[in-house]
Amino acid sequence: MEERKPHRKVRTGTVVSDKMDKTVVIRVTRYDEHPLYGKRIIRAKKYTAHDENNECRMGDLVTIGESRPLSKTKRWTLLEIVRRAPVFDSVEENGGEA
Repeated sequence: MEERKPHRKVRTGTVVSDKMDKTVVIRVTRYDEHPLYGKRIIRAKKYTAHDENNECRMGDLVTIGESRPLSKTKRWTLLEIVRRAPVFDSVEENGGEA
């Protein structure tokens, strides 16, 4: 008999915070339809996910998967980085002039 993997939930979202060690906050947006008026509404939820190698940056598009509880709020693990956020050079406050 072959071994079966448990079905795990998978979400795709944007990294909104990477300030913690080995933890990132992911914002997952979805579209709902209002039950009475039928207008599409954007709903968002934030998930804290485990990032073992601290490889995520703010703005990255990532995929996270459900896992065992790792802390009080962490129940998701980083699966892959779908798209990296662009990196901009820092600009001096006075524009480099004296």
